[in-house]
Amino acid sequence: MSAAARFSFNHATAKFWDQREAVEACARAGAGIGLWREPLQEMGVEATAKLVQDAGVEVTSLCRAGFFTDPTAAALEDNRRAIDEAAAVGAPTLVLVSGGIPENGTIDSAREGVKEALAQLAPYALERGVTLAIEPLHPMFASDRCVVTTLAEALDLAAPFAPEAVGVVVDTYHIWWDPQVWQGIARAGREGRIASFQFADWITPLPAGVLTGRGQLGDGCIDFKRYLAEVDAAGFTGPIEVELFNDALWARPGAEVFQETRAAFERVVA
Repeated sequence: MSAAARFSFNHATAKFWDQREAVEACARAGAGIGLWREPLQEMGVEATAKLVQDAGVEVTSLCRAGFFTDPTAAALEDNRRAIDEAAAVGAPTLVLVSGGIPENGTIDSAREGVKEALAQLAPYALERGVTLAIEPLHPMFASDRCVVTTLAEALDLAAPFAPEAVGVVVDTYHIWWDPQVWQGIARAGREGRIASFQFADWITPLPAGVLTGRGQLGDGCIDFKRYLAEVDAAGFTGPIEVELFNDALWARPGAEVFQETRAAFERVVA
């Protein structure tokens, strides 16, 4: 399969676009889709499952679960519910964002909490045929969103579990800066842990709203061709999601954003 044919549109790239319209656009383009829990829940799990099945669209991931620094039973139950949702809509991968440092906690205690939560959730995910995909985020998000900041750390957290139960996300936006990233990708391939591959560009200067400052592909400094080559060499030839959090994109019509993003993807992988 050509790289261009591996395109999957993460719904967050056009956050306010109706889920049905996004799925239908992916169907017309022969693209996959990465779903998010909020629109899925708004439409309903069964209705969403029917929508993607009838459209013949591959669901490449469901975002997101995690936030393990909330240690309550309710938080773990929500993660189990997310696993059930992923299974119901045919998403092979549930993306996990670990959460930041809890009140009166430390980064070390937060990371221990991630380990404990994974131990409780991995068997449940394995039973339901869903891979939990640990996503390392850029270190600037470590305090409030994600204490897992490198691919190596994500792989160490996944190591106690079967690859079918716990893998990792290779997201260019979050790991492009890491001088050990190529070794991490090779290791992830050897261990069979690449569960999701996502593209977004890093633009300079960063917008004021850093969380929503991901650049359109080709507008920043990330070497997508090398990422594609390294991930392919590691043995992952599955879908490539484009996931852009960008206020300017969110303000535009979803169909327009979809076409622009697909064209940008084809340029950077050509």
